[in-house]
Amino acid sequence: MSTVICIVNKAQELFDKVRTSVDFIGPLLLRIYIVPVFWVASNNKWNPFAENGTFNPIEGLKYTSQWFGDSLGMPVPDLMAFLAWGTEYFGAILLALGLATHWISIPLMATMIVAAVTVHWQNGWQAVHDLSSPYASANAGEAIERLSRAKDILREHGNYDWLTEHGNFIISNSGIEWAATYFIILLALFVTGGGKFISVDYWLAKKFRA
Repeated sequence: MSTVICIVNKAQELFDKVRTSVDFIGPLLLRIYIVPVFWVASNNKWNPFAENGTFNPIEGLKYTSQWFGDSLGMPVPDLMAFLAWGTEYFGAILLALGLATHWISIPLMATMIVAAVTVHWQNGWQAVHDLSSPYASANAGEAIERLSRAKDILREHGNYDWLTEHGNFIISNSGIEWAATYFIILLALFVTGGGKFISVDYWLAKKFRA
């Protein structure tokens, strides 16, 4: 029995050495995955250039601010729009660099909570209606039926093969699924940091912290 335990311990030690030598891959892949999400989201909130190409931050945030105030009922929508944009824009940059990863994960998680509560909560869990996946909303069946009817119309009156050549039609439910997924990724990065080697945090800590 002791021999078996010794062999298992040796195998575990070897596994731990291999694992710790590549454990930077997890945080790196999480950062690579989520950086484009926030970069695109921030640029959708604020296009800092007016149509004539001049720098116009007020005009760029106008529509996001109107949406925050009129549709979502947020207080001080101008400030909220700016904070949301800034968190996502600079958050994407910091995550790409692996700089202040623990710290920037906190406001980014807060934006995901706000988005889930104010925009997606009333739609339930699923981002896309799907009866075969868990937590389908109460009206998922009706939504799928309407999608089927829409496909029938397109098959009869449109070039359905061309329309679906690069992907099939879906019905968005706009539930909290994606916001929750991004929150979980950010929570993992909050715990692990940017990872070893391919993050500024790692090299700063190596130089300035004991």
